[in-house]
Amino acid sequence: MANDAIIRFSISLPEDLLVSLDHQIINQGYVSRSEFVRDLIREQLVEDRWNSSEETVIGVLTLIYDHHQRDLLQRMTDLQHEGDAQILCNTHVHIDHHNCLETIMIKGTPSQVEGIASKIGGLKGINFSKLTKTASF
Repeated sequence: MANDAIIRFSISLPEDLLVSLDHQIINQGYVSRSEFVRDLIREQLVEDRWNSSEETVIGVLTLIYDHHQRDLLQRMTDLQHEGDAQILCNTHVHIDHHNCLETIMIKGTPSQVEGIASKIGGLKGINFSKLTKTASF
């Protein structure tokens, strides 16, 4: 993207919407309206790719689970090996004596990624599960 030309355009907003936008920009630490709008556009493009096609996407599944739960780790591993989606990477962190945090990067079609995320997230012993949707541009 470094070689892409920057095109300027203007938009019209009601004053109260612009004030709300500026508050949001300040609260989220953006340096400009442009940066904020670019992120909104990218977010919508990712969402559209997940909703409209069988293109390859990437999801990051974040889990917190009780590692003392009988056979949980084996069931998680089996699901990762049996699924149609490609597991790119796992990160495992010990939070305390009972809880672990794990992230699993998953590549595949939206239905493949959501399917394995749902299966893993539904296992007994999983205390938190969230799929973050991403895609390349």
